[in-house]
Amino acid sequence: MVDFGRVLTAMITPFKEDGSVNYSVAEELAAYLVEQGTDTLVVCGTTGESPTLSWDEEYQLFQVVLQAVAGKALVIAGTGSNSTEEAIAATQKAAKIGLHGSLQVVPYYNKPPQAGLYQHFKAIALACPDLPFLLYNIPTRTGQNLQPETVARLAEIENIVGIKESTGNLDQASEINRLTPKEFKLYSGDDSLTLPLLAVGGSGVVSVASHLVGKQLQQMIQAFETGNSQVATQIHLKLFPLFKALFATTNPIPLKTALKLKGWDVGSTRLPLCEDEDWMSQKLKAIFTDLP
Repeated sequence: MVDFGRVLTAMITPFKEDGSVNYSVAEELAAYLVEQGTDTLVVCGTTGESPTLSWDEEYQLFQVVLQAVAGKALVIAGTGSNSTEEAIAATQKAAKIGLHGSLQVVPYYNKPPQAGLYQHFKAIALACPDLPFLLYNIPTRTGQNLQPETVARLAEIENIVGIKESTGNLDQASEINRLTPKEFKLYSGDDSLTLPLLAVGGSGVVSVASHLVGKQLQQMIQAFETGNSQVATQIHLKLFPLFKALFATTNPIPLKTALKLKGWDVGSTRLPLCEDEDWMSQKLKAIFTDLP
């Protein structure tokens, strides 16, 4: 079974001033993130602004990032959709590129029942049997919660290997871990809940903050895994203000502001997301002065 590691970075998509994708910066950023502790890059997810990317842009990003980190990290493609047929086609094309896995978000807007969610993910997995899948449950964005019982049924499918759990509900995370096989991976979708999730059987995090503190996240998780919970807690508390600031408004607006403060030419978010940099910049600058 593929091992996606502890720290998976939900990578932003850089844009140029004219709004087109900046593939050269994406290449540089991907290589940098791996140097800073990222085990796997998740491309064209929520943080990558996938709703405003065309499929052609996404496929080019997949190839650019894959080439940039070849042999150094794994790459997961965000190829989910609220259309099962579209998700299958996108995932099959991503598999042919040579990506290492697929992130499949709960279908949004059409709000299928649990039976529909099961059939949706099952159909995609069976259509791409050689590609490992992470489910992605984020009901605040999709309008539907993937219940633990449904996750458990899906975990019986060989190439559905884990879940990015973004409900913010530790009870649900505990129930998922209780109902699924021990090899099924439970990843936090919220940086601030990474350490608590580890305590109920989590494997790591699909992180936003790892753009900025990837090495510290690795240290925190490794400290917990080796029984040094006090050190892990100290790192968590040190990073906690950053975790919260990065979600002070819609992700990835704060993250792009933070990266620009660090000198990265990542551009703005695409509409309908827009930036309000003044207050966010001041908040982030204050946090950066306290970080190690």
